Amino acid sequence: MTYRRPTQVLVYAVRQSEDGGRYLLLHRIPARGAFWQGVTGGAEWGEELPDAALRELFEETGLRPVELRRIDCSYVFAMQDEWQGWYAPGTEEIEEHVFLAIISVEEPVISSEEHDDWRLCAYEEALAQLKWTENIKALRCCQHALESASHPV
Repeated sequence: MTYRRPTQVLVYAVRQSEDGGRYLLLHRIPARGAFWQGVTGGAEWGEELPDAALRELFEETGLRPVELRRIDCSYVFAMQDEWQGWYAPGTEEIEEHVFLAIISVEEPVISSEEHDDWRLCAYEEALAQLKWTENIKALRCCQHALESASHPV
């Protein structure tokens, strides 16, 4: 059996606009927790993280970004018991790396196997929808990167 790599990507896709942009959030199906999040997924063995981010974004939304930025934000979270069989014995944590994808298309095509809804949200609205502390931190980092790029020093 080939175990999954204990490394994931989190991609926040944003459609920029005069009012600061809209972030794409996906809603997990009830069997997977019924919560809002960005695009997440595992990096495959030997796959570079930016390639994993692009692949996951396309697989989960059908979108290809105008630009992909790796954000200086990563963290680890504890392995949940329900996923233990997918990873090598002794795996206790998953490392997640954050990316910001600039998109121009407004309507994703989501897979009903993982998600049952999607939204484009202003930054504050997106923050309020997120469940996990790490996802909130990651979105804040993406917003900071977006604002920094818009206002060069």
